[in-house]
Amino acid sequence: MRVDLFDFNLPEENIALRPASPRDSARLLVVKPGEPLEDRGVLDLVSYLRPGDALVFNDTKVIPAQLEGIRRRGEDVATAVSLTLHMRVAADRWKAFARPAKRLKPGDRISFGREDAGACMAGTLDATVEGKGDAGEVTLRFDLSGPSLDEAIATVGHIPLPPYIASKRPEDEKDRADYQTVYAREEGAVAAPTAGLHFTDRLFELLDTAGVERHFVTLHVGAGTFLPMKVDDTDDHVMHHEVGYVSEATAERLNAVKARGGRIVCVGTTSLRLIESAAKEDGEIEPWSGSTGIFITPGYRFRAVDMLMTNFHLPKSTLFMLVSAFSGLETMQAAYAHAIETGYRFYSYGDSSLLFRDNR
Repeated sequence: MRVDLFDFNLPEENIALRPASPRDSARLLVVKPGEPLEDRGVLDLVSYLRPGDALVFNDTKVIPAQLEGIRRRGEDVATAVSLTLHMRVAADRWKAFARPAKRLKPGDRISFGREDAGACMAGTLDATVEGKGDAGEVTLRFDLSGPSLDEAIATVGHIPLPPYIASKRPEDEKDRADYQTVYAREEGAVAAPTAGLHFTDRLFELLDTAGVERHFVTLHVGAGTFLPMKVDDTDDHVMHHEVGYVSEATAERLNAVKARGGRIVCVGTTSLRLIESAAKEDGEIEPWSGSTGIFITPGYRFRAVDMLMTNFHLPKSTLFMLVSAFSGLETMQAAYAHAIETGYRFYSYGDSSLLFRDNR
């Protein structure tokens, strides 16, 4: 399909730079294909669910994956570089997006540290560039490994805010809490599963009272989620892979939900992509682990997911393509036009939507 079919104009004032406070006070646009749009609030989510339905959350935890460093190559003059870790490939190795990537080549050494008053405390964490890929990607082999590496990254790194926020304001201490779900548990993401940012203890209590189940899967969201598409046709796009897993116990419980007539409601596109990766053609969900590069566009036949709660996405993005596949392109074009006109807040810190699958 042509990528420009998924384009739309978004005014700057619709881009949220801070989350709603409290989190569950955000707006919720309810989209049922073939029916009028409904303007509600996140706390109204419970009124659209039935006892026995199951919410599926991504419990990944964002790490401070933005690293600023100094490249050294023999006797060459040191050069500043910025790297965003996006996928761990071994206990001591990460794939990362580098800026400027052209300054790096295999064998280069990079020292990461903090900068105070213009002086860089180099040597806090060191790595070697092991390889280079496409689109500015490099593979880093760190001198530390396992938990020791995790601790060092947490010390020298900072939260990699989405570029549409970072270009307008610097990251601050509030982001360490704001850009994290309240149920985050498994460290490894470099971007938050943002649909989950709206959930609070108050909302969970309402859902528990209504008899709605909660289940957790893990997909470590990578920085590739922010990369713009550089092709004109979706057939030419290659998705960056992300690592995750669905446990045997979770797969069994979700299959039991479907067997008794309940609905699977994914909170976020990341949990949907993982569930659809784990589902067989007949809709049965299997235990699953590995990396997924599933690319969902209109025409995809959904196997297991019935409803989707998700934030509002970028023009011409793979995520807007996904929601268009789920509820229909014309439906989502109308929904986004309504959201823009009525002042919904877009992107990671923005408002939410509840999408029903188009089964027509």
